[in-house]
Amino acid sequence: MYEPIRAKSVHTPADHADDFPHRSREEELDIQLAGHLAALLAVTDELGLGEAGDRIAGQVARLRGTPPARHAGRTDAPALALHRRAHALAGRALVVAASRADTAAAILAAEQMDVHTAAVTAATTPTAPTGPARLVGAL
Repeated sequence: MYEPIRAKSVHTPADHADDFPHRSREEELDIQLAGHLAALLAVTDELGLGEAGDRIAGQVARLRGTPPARHAGRTDAPALALHRRAHALAGRALVVAASRADTAAAILAAEQMDVHTAAVTAATTPTAPTGPARLVGAL
């Protein structure tokens, strides 16, 4: 009534599954965290934040085993957009650092989130007049 299956199923394991190297979850998280921090470093360098960039570069070097390549490749992106991008990258790094239980990287990422949040808030908050308040129509 039914025809037997003649071809191998795609759901059966490969004959030589051990022929290629596998990475552990910890190694994968190290790679992800180093990537997010390297991207954050690029934006931080573009913003000209040297001290913060040095701290981020130290964490990338710790994770990769070699210092990251740094360059001041400037774009025409406005500072507000760069701060928003840096905040998002720091948030991604914080999530991976937390899942990896890397306290140093998590603290650094949280600090960078705070720095860029403050910069975005300062740039988007209207400034109050500096002189004394004056009623309209008052003498």
